[in-house]
Amino acid sequence: MNQLSSGALKEISVDSKHVDKPIFQLLALKKIGANSGTNDRYRLLLSDGEHSYSAMLGTQLNSLVSDNKLQSKTIIQLDKYICNTIGETNKKVMIILEVSILSQAKEKIGNPVPLSSTNQQSAPSAQAPPPAQNPVPNKPVPKFQGGNLNKPAGGSFYGSNNTPTTPGGTPAVARPIASLTPYQNRWTIKARVTNKTPIRKWNNARGEGQLFSMDLVDQSGEIRATAFKEQCIKFHDLIQVDKVYMISKCSLKPANKHFTSIDNDYEMSFTYDTVVTPVEEDTEEIPGMLFNFRKIGELENFEKDTILDVIGVVKSTGECSTIMTRNSQEVAKRDIQLVDDSEQIVNLTLWRDQAENFDGSNNPVMAIKGAKLSDFGGRSLTISSASVMQINPDIPRAHQLKGWYDNVGCSKEMQSISKGGGGGGGGSANWFNLHEVNSQNLGKSEKADYYTMKGTIMFLKKENCLYKACPEAECNKKLVDNGDNTYRCEKCSKTCSNYKYRLILSAHIADCHSSLWATCFQDTAEGLLGQKAEYIGKLKEDDDEAFNALFEVARCKSYIFKMRAKMETFNEEARMKTTCVNATAIDYKDYSQRIISEINKLSIM
Repeated sequence: MNQLSSGALKEISVDSKHVDKPIFQLLALKKIGANSGTNDRYRLLLSDGEHSYSAMLGTQLNSLVSDNKLQSKTIIQLDKYICNTIGETNKKVMIILEVSILSQAKEKIGNPVPLSSTNQQSAPSAQAPPPAQNPVPNKPVPKFQGGNLNKPAGGSFYGSNNTPTTPGGTPAVARPIASLTPYQNRWTIKARVTNKTPIRKWNNARGEGQLFSMDLVDQSGEIRATAFKEQCIKFHDLIQVDKVYMISKCSLKPANKHFTSIDNDYEMSFTYDTVVTPVEEDTEEIPGMLFNFRKIGELENFEKDTILDVIGVVKSTGECSTIMTRNSQEVAKRDIQLVDDSEQIVNLTLWRDQAENFDGSNNPVMAIKGAKLSDFGGRSLTISSASVMQINPDIPRAHQLKGWYDNVGCSKEMQSISKGGGGGGGGSANWFNLHEVNSQNLGKSEKADYYTMKGTIMFLKKENCLYKACPEAECNKKLVDNGDNTYRCEKCSKTCSNYKYRLILSAHIADCHSSLWATCFQDTAEGLLGQKAEYIGKLKEDDDEAFNALFEVARCKSYIFKMRAKMETFNEEARMKTTCVNATAIDYKDYSQRIISEINKLSIM
C-alpha cells in the first residue's frame, strides 16, 4: 500500500506551502454544474490520512473519470497542481492539473477530519504595530481601463510588472480560470492571449455594432473573452496575441458551444469597467495554446456544427478556386485532405488568404483549433475566422503523426469520411464514371450533387469565354459598353474607363464511358489554359494566332475533376447544369491505389 503524504493537505491549504508530488487517497468524487459531456466539472475529496480537503479536477483530466480510472479509495499522486486564494476571504481553491494513478485501495486509510478551506492563521495580537514613520506611497498601476492608456511618469507601460490592485490598494491576486463562476464578480486573472479574431460587424433586431473575441489560457484551463461596441474599438489594437495580461472586472455567462471549442462552461464579456494590464515579467509559467484533439475516425460520432480541435497530415491539396457568396462577393476556397493514424481521411476547407497562401508540399502536419464539423458530403471540416491553424507545430502529437505517416501511413490504403475530393488521389469516397453519373441520376434531386471523376479535355470553346468586368475588387459584374470608351457597372451604379477580364469557359470532358459539357469559372479556367485571364484577354485583342494556340495546347490533357451537378430551369425548360468546381493534376500513385482497391472489391464479390 502506498504511504500517504501525512499532513500535506494542511501544509498546502493552511500554511500555503508547496508539497512536491504529494500522495493522497480519493474519498469521494462529485460532478458539479448542469452541463454534460466533455465540459463536466468534478470536485474530489482528498485525504492524506489526517485531514480531508476538496479539490477541483482540471477539465483536461475528465477522461480519467469517464474511463473509471478515478474511483473512490483510489491512491493518486498530484504531479502538478495550483492552490490560489480567492479575494479577501482567504478561501483556497485547489485545482489538480496532472495526476498519476498509483493503486486502488479496498478501504479508507486512517480517520481523516475535514480541513477548512480558509487560511486559519493565528489571530493577530491586540496590540497593533505602530505606523511606519515614512510610509511609502502606493506606486501608480499602469493599466488601460476603458481603452485609455495611463503611463506612469518617466516609466514604460510595457516594461512594468505592476498588477491591478484592490479598492484597499493591495495587489490583486490572480484567480485560476478554472475557478471562475458567474456568482463572483471581484476577480482578476493572469492569462496569455492565444488567439484574437478580426473585428466583425453584427446587425440584428436589438441593434448593430461590432465585436472581437480572444482566447485566454493559464495553468488551469482556457476561456473565451469577447469585447463589444466601444470596448471592441478600445481594446482590439492594444491586445496582442501571445502576450500575458492581468484582466479584471469582466462579466461571465454560459458559453455558446456553437462558436468555440474552448473547454469551459463560461465565457467572459468586457464591460465599461474592464481593466487590462500587460505583464512583461514572470510569464513563463503561463502555457501557450491548449488543444483537445479528436481523431479523424471519431468525427462521425459528433453532431453537425460541433466545434472541435483536429490534427492530421496533409495527404493531398486541391487547387485554389473562387466561389460567389450570397452578397455577390468572390471568396477564395481550397479543399485539402487530412489523415491521421485512425487511418481515415477528412476534407478540410480553407477560405480567403489561408486558401490562397496554403502550401501543402512535403505533407505537413496541420493542427486546427476550433474547426467546424459539417455533414456536407459525409463528414467534413471548415475553418472560420475564429479558428487557429498551425503548420508543423512543435508538439509531441505532431511529431508522432509525422513519423507515422512517413514510415507507415503514406503507403496505406485509407477510407474517407468525406464524399468530396480534395486532391488528385484516391482519397475521395464519391468517385463516379460518367456511366454511373447518368444511371444514378445525379443532379436531378432538389439539392446539387457533387462527385469526383477522372476525365480528359476534348474541346474548349473560345467563343464568349471572356467578358469585361467591373474593376472593383469586390465586384465582378459584367460591364455595359457605353460606346464611347467608357463602361457602366449596374451593380456599383458608376461609370468607369477601365475593366478587368473574367473567364467563363465551356469544356467538353470525356472518360471511357461518355462525355459532358461543364462550365469552368475563373480559377479553374485559368488552370486549364495555363494563363491568367488578363493575359488571355490581351492575346484575344492583339494576337489571334497565340490566342487560338492556347486552346489547342490545353486539349487532350487529363485531370481529376470535382463536379457539381444540378437541374436548373431556363425558359421553362429543365436542363442539367454541370460546373467544374476544380481540376487538379493526377497523382498517379494515389490514383493507382484507388484503382487497385476497386479491383480488390470486385474480386471479393
